[in-house]
Amino acid sequence: MSLLRKIQYLQNNVRFQTFICTTPQMCLDERICTINSKKMHIGVTGRNHFTKLPTQLFVNTPYCSNFNCKLETQSSSCALYATTKRYASNEGKNQLPKVSVSQAISSSHEPESNITKSYELKKNIKEAFSPYCRLMRLDRPIGTYLLFWPCAWSIALSANAGCWPDWKMLGLFATGALIMRGAGCTINDLWDKDIDAKVERTRTRPLASGEVTQFDAIVFLSAQLSLGLLVLLQLNWQSIVLGASSLGLVITYPLMKRVTYWPQLVLGMAFNWGALLGWCATQGVVNWEACLPLYLSGICWTIVYDTIYAHQDKFDDMQIGVKSTALRFGENTKIWLSGFTAAMLSGLTLAGVATDQTVAYYAAVGVVGAHLVQQIYSLNIDNPTDCAKKFFSNHQVGLILFLGIVLGTLLKPKEKTDNGPIASGNNAFPQMQPASNLVNIPAKPEVLT
Repeated sequence: MSLLRKIQYLQNNVRFQTFICTTPQMCLDERICTINSKKMHIGVTGRNHFTKLPTQLFVNTPYCSNFNCKLETQSSSCALYATTKRYASNEGKNQLPKVSVSQAISSSHEPESNITKSYELKKNIKEAFSPYCRLMRLDRPIGTYLLFWPCAWSIALSANAGCWPDWKMLGLFATGALIMRGAGCTINDLWDKDIDAKVERTRTRPLASGEVTQFDAIVFLSAQLSLGLLVLLQLNWQSIVLGASSLGLVITYPLMKRVTYWPQLVLGMAFNWGALLGWCATQGVVNWEACLPLYLSGICWTIVYDTIYAHQDKFDDMQIGVKSTALRFGENTKIWLSGFTAAMLSGLTLAGVATDQTVAYYAAVGVVGAHLVQQIYSLNIDNPTDCAKKFFSNHQVGLILFLGIVLGTLLKPKEKTDNGPIASGNNAFPQMQPASNLVNIPAKPEVLT
């Protein structure tokens, strides 16, 4: 059969019987795929246009799979494939058999496959949990990163000279950041569900759209706070008290946008609490000489990135009366952000001096400054897409500074005691003298004669 004849056959069948087939001229010589009995993808040069199918396919057997075509986009995940060998007997007659979609479907009496049942189960689970995952922003992890980095900075700064940071503590704080960021988002959406419904970007949030009721959200919040408390209880009692004291900031932040143009300041105070908590968790006490400038630097950083973020919604905010630093700064946004960036870099420098950091740390601070300057210089405050892009890039800022702190601490000479270098880790202690080196004291004093 000529190639032109094959192409005409394919086109006619797609037009009148809504199915497609290929003829690779082998045992599996004809493949018929119906996609929801509606949408078809056309391939005209044989099997090279399609993904390789299993070699053993029975006629009119439902086979669930992803069907990819190199010429078209991905089609339905469930398709009906049929194979036949009748083409071999008709090859000399210069014609191909025709099978309609209705015939192919009606002739199938196979029970629903296990694959299909599994697909439906996964779909139902996804539909049940998806609103709650979006409520705690699991689909947008940038907030978790931004909450975690100040904690990681503090833990890394508190490490002993020449030692790695406490990895167990970093893991606990990462878990806590994930849980508490989700709890904060739930609290925020509970306060703002009426406001979110009026803003284009936020009207699809679960509470604003009605996917999750207020009662269900409160129950979910209780579960999140319980998990957060469970993580907090793994720390020392000083850290438990300090960590619990930040909950007031978390609860009141959503209300600030109703009364002040500086809600980002309150957000910065809440989001960077880990700069104090991290050091306390590893050392049992807060070193204010190092932690206070680190905390203030984090607040300045939060004002920078969240002001950029707030510019996405400034027109909606003006209409509904919501306040933000984006509206407060207006056209002078870049000047304000430059000032907060300078303050952030100054605070980081003071924290480095207080902890005797090495050149690697200050190099990282310089890279952080360059990154923020580039953000501000190229920022288009009237372009929501550009604002979102700049906001998300701040994850890199946190990572760069963390790596600089770790490397700078490793380059410090290890502290020494009378018995040699101190062991690595935050729980290192000088070695005890062996008992054999102690002076023997007689049980009874000798009587002088």
